[in-house]
Amino acid sequence: MNNASKYTRQFFEAPKTSMRWTEKSYIDKAPQWCSVDLRDGNQALIVPMSLGEKLEFFQQLVDIGFKEIEIGFPAASETEYDFCRTLIEQKLIPDDVTIQVLTQSREHIIEKTFEALKGCKNAIVHLYNSTSVAQREQVFRKSREEIIDIAVSGARLCKEYREKYAGNYRFEYSPESFTGTEPEFALEICNAVLEVWQPTSEDKVIINLPVTVQLSMPHVYANQIEYMCENLKYRENVIVSLHPHNDRGCAVADTEMGLLAGAERVEGTLFGNGERTGNVDIIVLAMNMYSQGVDPQLDLSDIPSVSELYTRVTRMNIYERQPYSGKLVFAAFSGSHQDAIAKGLKWREEGHTQYWTVPYLPIDPEDIGREYSADVIRINSQSGKGGIGYILETRFGYDLPKKMRENVGYLVKGISDRKHKELLPDEVYEIFKKNYVDIISPIKINETHFVQRDGIEATISFDFNGRKVTVTDMGNGRLDAVSNAIRSYTNADYSLNSYSEHALEVGSASKAVSYVEIVTGSGKSFWGTGIDNDIITSSIKALISAVNNMLTAG
Repeated sequence: MNNASKYTRQFFEAPKTSMRWTEKSYIDKAPQWCSVDLRDGNQALIVPMSLGEKLEFFQQLVDIGFKEIEIGFPAASETEYDFCRTLIEQKLIPDDVTIQVLTQSREHIIEKTFEALKGCKNAIVHLYNSTSVAQREQVFRKSREEIIDIAVSGARLCKEYREKYAGNYRFEYSPESFTGTEPEFALEICNAVLEVWQPTSEDKVIINLPVTVQLSMPHVYANQIEYMCENLKYRENVIVSLHPHNDRGCAVADTEMGLLAGAERVEGTLFGNGERTGNVDIIVLAMNMYSQGVDPQLDLSDIPSVSELYTRVTRMNIYERQPYSGKLVFAAFSGSHQDAIAKGLKWREEGHTQYWTVPYLPIDPEDIGREYSADVIRINSQSGKGGIGYILETRFGYDLPKKMRENVGYLVKGISDRKHKELLPDEVYEIFKKNYVDIISPIKINETHFVQRDGIEATISFDFNGRKVTVTDMGNGRLDAVSNAIRSYTNADYSLNSYSEHALEVGSASKAVSYVEIVTGSGKSFWGTGIDNDIITSSIKALISAVNNMLTAG
C-alpha cells in the first residue's frame, strides 16, 4: 500500500452544466424499475440458476411488481435461449410485464436474439458496446469513429429485424463503461444511435448510462447524467436509465443523485447481486423512498420470504447488516437504544403522532414482514433493562415496575455474559420465571386465613426448611399481616418497600400478577412476582418469592 502513484483518476468531468439537481433534497416519485437479476445477477453466480430456479425467481419479480425484467442474453447459450422460449411458449409473462434481452452489435447475435423473442408480446432489445478510453485502446484498439460504427450498425440491424417479427419491441442502447468515457463522446455515440432509431412518443427509446465500473464520487456521475439529459437528441422521447455497479460502495448514492439529475429509470438487482461488488440494490433504493413517504411502486411487504427464495436459488448470502434486508438491521442490543425504541413505540401507541418517528428505526419493521419481539429488541450482555422489560411485556404480558426491570436486567445480562451468547425471548422468560415467579423454597405457604379485628389478623400455615409452621400476627392490611407473621418467625430484617399489580392475560382467561419489593436493614433490595386467579393470593405469592430470594441470598 505504498504505491498510490501508480493510480490516476480515470473519469472525465462533464462539461459545464446547470447543476440544478443540487437544489433538490429528495426523490419525489418512483423511477421505472428494471430487474437485471436474471441476467446480470445470474451471470455473477458461482453456480448459475437452473431453468426451474429462474422461473421461480421470475415469478417472484412479477409478484413484487417489476414491469420490466431483463431475463438474459439469449444468444449467449442454449440455457439462456431456452429460458426465454419457456417464458414465451408457456405464457408465463403477464401482459403488463416487458422482458428485456441483451445483445451485442453483431448480426448473427441480433438475429438469434429476435428468434428467441418470437411470439413475445412486449420486449426490450438491449444493444450495447463498450466506449471507454481503456476499452477502446486496450481491448478493441479502435478509434472513436470505429466504435460509433459498431453502435450504429447494430442499431440498424435491430431496426431491420424488428420489421420481420410481430410484437411490441422497444430499443435500449448502453454505452458500456460510460463512466470511463469522455462525456462528449458518450453523447455523440448515443445521439448517433438515436438518429437511427428516431424515437417518437409512441416508440420511446431507452438510453442506459451504466456505472460499469465506479471511478468517481457520486456527484461527478450526477453531473454526467445531467449533461446527457440536457443534450440528448429527441429528449422528450428518450428514457434515460441508470445501471450502477458498486466498486466504490456508492451504487445507491450514484443512483439517487442520478435520478435527481434527470434520469427516469433504474436497472438493478435484489440485494445488490452482480459482477464484482454487485449492482445497485433495488430494495435499498425502494425502501429509502418509502421511508420518506414516497410509494416505490414495488411490494416489499414480505422481505423475509423474498430473502429465503433468493438465498436458496442463488446460493448467495445476505449480509446481516445489509440495509432493510439483513437479519440484524433492526436489532438493538445496546441498552440505551433498546430503551429509546421501547419508549418510542409506547409514544406511538399513545397516539402522539401519525408519522413514524421511532428513534433508531427509520421504518416500521412490520411493514416489510419483520416482528418487533423477534427482530428489534435482542438480548445479550450489552442489553439494558428497557429491552429486557420490553420483551417480557410485549411477548409475555409482564409489565415490570421500573426498579424491578433494573434488577431483572442485571441478572439476565450477567447470564448472557457468562454464556457468551444472545438470549432468545423464551430464554429470558425462563430466567425471569425461575428467579422471580412463585418461588416456594425455603418458605411454602399452605393456608392463609384473615380476621378483621383492630386491623387485620393473619394466620398462615407454611413449610419452612422441612418444618410445618403456623403463625398468627397483625397488620394494617392482609399483605402487611402476612409479612409480619413471616418476620416474627424467621427473624428476617426487612421491610415492604413497593407493591404493584396488573391483569395478566393467559389464553382467553385473565389472572392477576403482583410484584413486591422488600428491602433489608442493610439496604439490599429483593423482588418477587406472584400469579393467581385471586389478587390477594398473587400478592402473597409475590411477597413470599421476594422473601425466599432474600433468604437464599444469605
